[in-house]
Amino acid sequence: MTIAVTLDRFLNGRITVAQPVSGFRAGHDSLLLAAAVPAEPNSSVLELGSGAGVASLCLAARVPDIRITGIEIDPELVRLANENAARNAFADRVLFVLGEAETSIGRSAAATRGASGGGQPPQHLIGSESFDHVFFNPPFHPNSAHVSPVAARDRATRDTSDAVRAWTGRALALARDGGTVTAIIRADRVEEIVDASRGYGGVLFPLLPRLGVTPKRVIVQIKKSPIVFPSPLEGEGAHSAAKQRASGRKGGDTQSNLGFVTAAGLILHEADGRSSEAAEAVLRHGKSLTLAP
Repeated sequence: MTIAVTLDRFLNGRITVAQPVSGFRAGHDSLLLAAAVPAEPNSSVLELGSGAGVASLCLAARVPDIRITGIEIDPELVRLANENAARNAFADRVLFVLGEAETSIGRSAAATRGASGGGQPPQHLIGSESFDHVFFNPPFHPNSAHVSPVAARDRATRDTSDAVRAWTGRALALARDGGTVTAIIRADRVEEIVDASRGYGGVLFPLLPRLGVTPKRVIVQIKKSPIVFPSPLEGEGAHSAAKQRASGRKGGDTQSNLGFVTAAGLILHEADGRSSEAAEAVLRHGKSLTLAP
């Protein structure tokens, strides 16, 4: 069955993407997430839960010669995403496959292009520590949240299976040592990603609706490198100070956010409701987000 779609433009018209009329539709979260991935030319990147491909295609538009694989559970979205990659001349370096984020074993693209022949299509195997960068926008509304009448949208947005922790753990397994995992998440669920990242640190980057307003979203970037504290021989004072810096706090609890620093973040709107200049640079002009505080 062919689903109804709209053709939508992103990055000031640089990217044109077909998206379902009903179900999950990419917006600012997808663009901000793509802008935060610290990929370079020739990087190998994986997106978990890639949908119609908006975030991956925006990343491909920003970084030349990047290689991206997206994995998505909905076969219609996989088909759309591969068509979108071809529509934007990225099919040679962006591929979307059918599979589950938790297992990251998907059927090859032939399964989504109407391959015939009766047999099962070959699997597209995604091995551990295969990617320089892994990124995702998980279902992060709690299971108790409103159930969308559109099944595809509900699956993409409501967390019925502890997906935030599961996707974080899987992403870390798929990133190479020294690589990164980047996610956009509800601010009240940041601790779940931090808890799933034990042994690694990173940056918490709040997205503020306006100056002085509590953020609703946070970009979390994990660096897959073990946290190294000063030797006790350097003195208890140096050790304690390092732990406080790593926690992102000026004293207090250093356990829950151990290894993470909190950046100033991005202010999305001015007081009058207009998009801020910094947000426009990302959302319309494809500028990268530098998360380091």
